[in-house]
Amino acid sequence: MLKQTAERFNAGRFAGVAIAASRQVWLAGLGAAIVTRDWARNDAGHVFRALVKEGASVESHAKRVIGKQIDMSIAVASDIATKASKTALTTVNGLVDTAVSALPQIKTYVATKPIASAKPKSMKRRAARKLRRAKRAASKA
Repeated sequence: MLKQTAERFNAGRFAGVAIAASRQVWLAGLGAAIVTRDWARNDAGHVFRALVKEGASVESHAKRVIGKQIDMSIAVASDIATKASKTALTTVNGLVDTAVSALPQIKTYVATKPIASAKPKSMKRRAARKLRRAKRAASKA
């Protein structure tokens, strides 16, 4: 059986078919190159402009979506900053109230009059002496 198959196999014919097939592939490649060249000359400009138009459309849509997200982020950040400010103010006011309520417990002298009108101790002593002298003089008389 192998002998019969080998007899039918013609090497020259096989080589001719292989060369013809490879030539057809070569010619198909040349044809594709020419078609591509013609397409690039005639139609590529239209396709390129259509691609640019589609790209611009997608870009504007993306800008709108991103812009909305940025606006939302700014609003959230502003809200958080406002809440933080209110919380800080409340905390400071609470600390001030606590400090003010603790002031009477502190045993230090707090001048209620302005410092410029406060009398020095020596002036107070002199006034007290004059008052005692006046009382003694009044009691003697």
